[in-house]
Amino acid sequence: MFNNKNKTILVTGCAGFIGSNFVPYFLEKYTQYNLVNLDLLTYAGNLENLKESENNLNYKFIKGDICNKELVEFIFAEYDVQGVIHFAAESHVDNSIKNPGVFVQTNVNGTFTLIDVAYKYWMDKPFTYKEKYNNSRFHHISTDEVYGTLSLKLEDMFTESTPYAPNSPYSASKASSDMIVRAYNETYGMNTVITNCSNNYGPKQHDEKLIPTIIRNALKGNPIPIYGDGKNIRDWLYVLDHCKGIDLVYHNGKKANTYNIGGRNERTNLEIVNTICEILDKRVPKITSYKDLITFVEDRAGHDKRYAIDASKLENELGWKADENFDSGIVKTIDWYLKKYYSIES
Repeated sequence: MFNNKNKTILVTGCAGFIGSNFVPYFLEKYTQYNLVNLDLLTYAGNLENLKESENNLNYKFIKGDICNKELVEFIFAEYDVQGVIHFAAESHVDNSIKNPGVFVQTNVNGTFTLIDVAYKYWMDKPFTYKEKYNNSRFHHISTDEVYGTLSLKLEDMFTESTPYAPNSPYSASKASSDMIVRAYNETYGMNTVITNCSNNYGPKQHDEKLIPTIIRNALKGNPIPIYGDGKNIRDWLYVLDHCKGIDLVYHNGKKANTYNIGGRNERTNLEIVNTICEILDKRVPKITSYKDLITFVEDRAGHDKRYAIDASKLENELGWKADENFDSGIVKTIDWYLKKYYSIES
């Protein structure tokens, strides 16, 4: 049973990749919070990701849909929710191209449902918080993809003032959810913050994503598919560094502000696959190099060329700094997946 003296934070989608790294980190650091995790457990959610937290007395899992207003209202009332950190989202671009409606439903309607319930629970009217909920905050987790694509000039980077120009159904749905959160701050005076992150990597990521796909196919001896010419560039952020940034912004970020969280680790997709193959060649050697499995496939529709985040605001205002660079983070990541896919102790 929860400690009634603790404040309860509703976290959403935390059986997924980023959230399942955030929950154990947050529970260990803060014993003064209860966490309620609302997750529908779609294909990307897995309770195995939260094994280390399931017996924590400050943690509770509820299976359900963020679009279910009655359920969200029940959770707020039953657990007296005094903060929200909203991770839940459909996030795979390829899937959004095939089935955009699901992305609009979850990312747009789900975010609206959550923030609208929070507004009505925490506030008497616009710009007037109920006394008990004066410090209640809604933290929305978003993506750098809302900004569109960058030129290949290294000095061009996404900042918090970069205009939105989403190019996929996924990024458009996330941009829409950002706008809903912004509107609840502007119209109702809600205490909101938004973080936009670059590409995350690390333990517990779903198999469909780039880095797990590379590792899994390499170990199986299957072709490693790379879109187009492999020269699309992403800024890679180790997931635990992202979690630490979320923690800082939730507690210390300025109301109504957006903070970009990026790893300052730009790599082309081809550089990523070559690095992983070189590490696997040493760790799990075979007769030929894993690089021989690299296969170029037809490019994704509307494939953004480059993303890169300028995290200066977060670094300068809140003192955040990534602890991992890509060279250190990718080794930790591969170690985790070797245990998962290959049962090898690192």
